[in-house]
Amino acid sequence: MRTDQKTIEGGVTTPRGFRAASLRAGIKESRKRDDLTLLVSDGPATVAGTFTSNRVKAPPVKLCERHLIWGQAQAVIINAGCANACTGDQGFQDAEAMAEITAKTLGIGKNLVFVCSTGTIGIPLPMKKIEAAIPTLATLLSPSGGAAAAEAILTTDLVKKEVAVTLTIDGKPVTIAGMTKGSGMIAPNMATMLAFITTDADVDQRSLQDCLRHAVDLSFNRIIVDGDESTNDTVLMLANGAAGNTILQKKHPDWKKFTHAVEAVTRKLAFKIVRDGEGATKFVTVNVVGAASRSDARLTARAIAQSPLVKTAWNGGDPNWGRILAAIGYCGARVDENRVDITFDDVLAVKDGMAAPGSSLKDLEQVYARKEFTVNVNLNSGKASHTVYTCDLSREYVAINAEYMT
Repeated sequence: MRTDQKTIEGGVTTPRGFRAASLRAGIKESRKRDDLTLLVSDGPATVAGTFTSNRVKAPPVKLCERHLIWGQAQAVIINAGCANACTGDQGFQDAEAMAEITAKTLGIGKNLVFVCSTGTIGIPLPMKKIEAAIPTLATLLSPSGGAAAAEAILTTDLVKKEVAVTLTIDGKPVTIAGMTKGSGMIAPNMATMLAFITTDADVDQRSLQDCLRHAVDLSFNRIIVDGDESTNDTVLMLANGAAGNTILQKKHPDWKKFTHAVEAVTRKLAFKIVRDGEGATKFVTVNVVGAASRSDARLTARAIAQSPLVKTAWNGGDPNWGRILAAIGYCGARVDENRVDITFDDVLAVKDGMAAPGSSLKDLEQVYARKEFTVNVNLNSGKASHTVYTCDLSREYVAINAEYMT
């Protein structure tokens, strides 16, 4: 398949017909950056979404799930500094109020407004501040507001995370762009993360939902920082059709081009989350092959990527492969330890479950000293494989999370 996909500078307002704005409403008094963001499409857009599989779901997630049934969206209101999670009936009423006030301010239907929150769990939203800020926020909407929006949704993140790509559909230029936040509390299914993807392509809703779900499975559902799964994870994708293409669906000749571009956007955003992991100094790819089943491959990769002992060894540059073998052994996958091979980049460390003949500690240490490397595990028990992207675990991670609430 030929593709003219190209990465460009930009964010969620780079596709035609999208505007954004942010301001500081004072949701968390200690926070110095903007904390309230509004993303708007000039007209109703087809919407797709995926959400946390945590059974403790924040009210904004539940509201988004309800509104997704209608298949259209025109605005997303996002607050940082307070997750509005574990806040009972009042929390859901507050999420609904955010949608209602935004809808009234913009002159659109309430069901076209999606609500997302991120921050500390268990604290009610300061609704008087939010209610007062939304009308002002709407007056600031601009096609150039994407970069400020990407900054305003951050919490413990150190850098904003934006991506934009262009391609041609039906001979017409189409843009797909996104922004995300996430640094800690990151695990598959999805993570403590919010992600917003926009495109000016015209896309069938059911096809868009399938496309997004598949892209998320290949990206956000394959990243691990610490193995904790959030109450607020949300990925939303809006397609407003401003590009003027014939509606995209699975039988469209350019459908694969489009889906590959969406996958590229989600993957780039997911990698930015891992690289910005709280206190992270290394980006590590864990690649498992030769598993007896897909489930075994997934269990093995995730166990390695989530192990505190493995991750602290990465941070210290200590190639203690025994910790990796231990994680493989307890993960629940079918494993014959006498068949396991482990390679760090191109350096063989373990052969048939034991130290590889002629393996050099110095060579292994050189790999661990790199900012990016791959742990390749071959279980030699089948043909299934799975890949996870993760990072090390540092003293700074402990410091950040030891005082997050205060």
